[in-house]
Amino acid sequence: MSEAVVIFRKDRTGWRDCFALFPELPADEYGNLCTAYQRVGQHCAADYNLCIAQSDPAAPAEYADLFKELERRGYILSIHRRATPDMHERRRRIAAEWRGAAMEKQLASVAR
Repeated sequence: MSEAVVIFRKDRTGWRDCFALFPELPADEYGNLCTAYQRVGQHCAADYNLCIAQSDPAAPAEYADLFKELERRGYILSIHRRATPDMHERRRRIAAEWRGAAMEKQLASVAR
């Protein structure tokens, strides 16, 4: 598995549960949403900007257990504080590749 960019955040509502945002991993076919992970519920789709606006950065001590869990799941993590425009563009490119592959598969099945 290749290195995955991750941003650890914590909820502001008082629960203080940490979650991981993967700004380069699309969660929808257009790359509008990124993949997120939380210990309860695990993988899901997330609006990156909304999550950043409604959460705080998590400190290493706060996300340590989540970090270990993700590593056990096979992730090789590259920790960042914020996503760059290039990271968001990479997510959209990956989603476009998925759409292209799905279209090729669909055309191949029609051609049979």
